[in-house]
Amino acid sequence: MNSSISGAAGPGANLSALRSHNAALVLGLLRDAGEAGVSRLELAAHTGLTPQAVSKITARLRAEGLATEAGHRPSTGGKPRTVLRLVPGARHAIGLHLDRDELTAVLVDLAGTPVAVRTADFDFGAAAERALTAATTQVRALIEDAGELLGPTVGETGDETADETADETGDEAGGETGGETGGETADETAGGGLLGVGVAAPGPLDHSSGVLHRVTGFPQWDGFRLREALARRLGLPVVLDKDTNAAALGLVTAESSAYLHLGTGLGAGLVLGGGVYRGARTDAGEFGHQVIQLDGPRCGCGNRGCLEALCLAAVARGETAVAARLLGVGAANLVRLLDIDRVLLGGRVVLADPGPYIQGVSRMLAEDSARASRPVVPVEVVERGNRAVVEGAAQLVLAPLFARG
Repeated sequence: MNSSISGAAGPGANLSALRSHNAALVLGLLRDAGEAGVSRLELAAHTGLTPQAVSKITARLRAEGLATEAGHRPSTGGKPRTVLRLVPGARHAIGLHLDRDELTAVLVDLAGTPVAVRTADFDFGAAAERALTAATTQVRALIEDAGELLGPTVGETGDETADETADETGDEAGGETGGETGGETADETAGGGLLGVGVAAPGPLDHSSGVLHRVTGFPQWDGFRLREALARRLGLPVVLDKDTNAAALGLVTAESSAYLHLGTGLGAGLVLGGGVYRGARTDAGEFGHQVIQLDGPRCGCGNRGCLEALCLAAVARGETAVAARLLGVGAANLVRLLDIDRVLLGGRVVLADPGPYIQGVSRMLAEDSARASRPVVPVEVVERGNRAVVEGAAQLVLAPLFARG
């Protein structure tokens, strides 16, 4: 286990200024501008809002401690323009990555910069009570690590025992923790500038309801209301999404791309038209379960010849070139199907030895592009490496504040 801390203390979590879509647009532009800042006139030009509306919004953001002056721009004939910038340390979010055998938790500021991190062993196959206790213990330890950075301790009122039986059976009615941020507004449940917890877990799962489905290899979680259970224990708003979707959210660009994650499983996060694509039932991206060999080995999902089963078997045999070629076959299928612009690779298997995977996937995409007379799609490894998923999980909480995701 490890932990690290940096950053400065921020004010409390009164989020009245964040409840407006227009305020979210302004906040997004302030974050994009970084330390250089942006003027009110520039904010009006980019958002389409009137200067008066921008002035009211920025006044509220400053009152909440979310924005501050960053100097003045030289005059072009009138008064010098005041430049505003985001105050990153004013609020924080937690990202929690529940992998099949490891847990990672990270605390980030509004700019998405990690200020504290913890890792620990985790057993996704454990009973619900044990797994939930392990997850909540690490989140609370992360909060304790942060100390004065977050102010008063949060989440101490969560009931750790009364609802455990209902949690394990998944019979409790959903919806009480509500939508994208788990229901209650963050300023009503969190203290010290902590907005909530974004949780990334293996799929399939339902992002909108926060319910797990038949996670490959762990069917006992089918129907479990993970978001509701964690929100109740932590006393914080919780958002749940697939690990690959969380990573994709943290990597969103204006282009269409696919993030392929090869670790303890194989999945994809899809960015289409500049946003994460989750599908009608928020379950898109089950990339590893495309069947590419009809008489292939049995997969944990119940099918035969799934890409995940074949690829992980090659990894287990130490046949990296074969695993990379299989990953390339799946990537080429995805490029043909969705006409995407870029392929990103991540996950512990790829990151342990990225060269062969970049070469193998690139070769398969080049061969397929030549047959289709189509430009070659670039392949690259994610910059944040093993932190892509957990930092993306924190973005599940932050993205709506900036009109993203």
